[in-house]
Amino acid sequence: MSTFQAPKGTYDLLPPDSAKYLAVREAIAAPLRTSGYGYIETPGFESVELFARGVGESTDIVTKEMYAFETKGGTKLALRPEGTASVLRAALEANLHKAGNLPVKLWYSGSYYRYERPQKGRYRHFSQVGAEAIGAEDPALDAELIILADQAYRSLGLRNFRILLNSLGDKECRPVYRAALQDFLRGLDLDEDTLRRADINPLRVLDDKRESVQKQLGDAPLLRDYLCDACKAYHEEVRELITAAGVAFEDDPKLVRGLDYYTRTTFEFVHDGLGSQSAVGGGGRYDGLSEMIGGPALPSVGWALGVDRTVLALEAEGVELELPSATSVFAVPLGEEARRVLFAKVTELRKVGIAADFSYGAKGLKGAMKNANRSGARYTIVAGERDLAEGVVQLKDMESGEQSAIGVNEIVAELESRLG
Repeated sequence: MSTFQAPKGTYDLLPPDSAKYLAVREAIAAPLRTSGYGYIETPGFESVELFARGVGESTDIVTKEMYAFETKGGTKLALRPEGTASVLRAALEANLHKAGNLPVKLWYSGSYYRYERPQKGRYRHFSQVGAEAIGAEDPALDAELIILADQAYRSLGLRNFRILLNSLGDKECRPVYRAALQDFLRGLDLDEDTLRRADINPLRVLDDKRESVQKQLGDAPLLRDYLCDACKAYHEEVRELITAAGVAFEDDPKLVRGLDYYTRTTFEFVHDGLGSQSAVGGGGRYDGLSEMIGGPALPSVGWALGVDRTVLALEAEGVELELPSATSVFAVPLGEEARRVLFAKVTELRKVGIAADFSYGAKGLKGAMKNANRSGARYTIVAGERDLAEGVVQLKDMESGEQSAIGVNEIVAELESRLG
């Protein structure tokens, strides 16, 4: 037993399960790569103030869940709890918005950190793939991102997810709704912390998951009843574009999401097979975030999809991903000359794209063949002194058990032919 263990609420990704996570990341990223999104990577920690301004000082993420610390030089930093604020900060710092081609379309993949009570589907360290379209106010962008996320999930074989859709209005119509909601909330039996939150950002209360709060919100005013004509028209166009693309969704007038920066379009992907932690991803439009963190007005939209949650959703549906074999060919040398010859052939196989491994550690034939079986290789190459003296190796099909002798110089061509 090791002296050290992974911190509480975190996990290690280990083979063979880690292959699932890699496949999910690749599937989510694939439609983005073919839609004009370029890859971006940001530091694992940022200024605390970036998240306080962008995510919102009244959110649970900032008030309760951020891993914040102070450096020896006195700088206050935080492990990133989400990706959008960091990506927008990086785009502004590099002046990507001044290159003359808006929107700036970016995608990213990485780990994020929140201090919360660990449970299945909710960890203190988690992985997401995200996408952001920065610098354009266009319903087609909102629709594009929703369609691309739907495409990614369906390419993985997921079917039992739902898309929830809402509009949170803008700076013109939301203040009127905000005042109406605050008046309503002040009449409820809420604790002091919740009432304080209602004063700072009343929409946060709608996102409160406690049953004691939710049961009092049945008659809460709905934002859709307060939308201005411009927001209504914008939202209707998003709905029409998604529908025309054949993507099903559900209107959810109470959908808020957990971050303060959202405006207009907001959406969430949920999977009912995950219990209480049903959200697998989500996002929306954040037209004022750039100004909140000191940049120019840059209307933007984006999403983040949870890799961990997506894997759990696949398991809930019983979807088995078709993963490429980690090893297609396993070489077993018997003797020093065979080690030299087969090691060279393994290197050649790898160069032509065939996944190949080698029996290391001078094991005997029995032990080496056990390793070959464990590797999952389709073919095993075995060679000893007598084989090499005849200029051949023994090629064994691990599925059928058939074995045949082939020339040493024919190994690569033969395996390329057999493995396609």
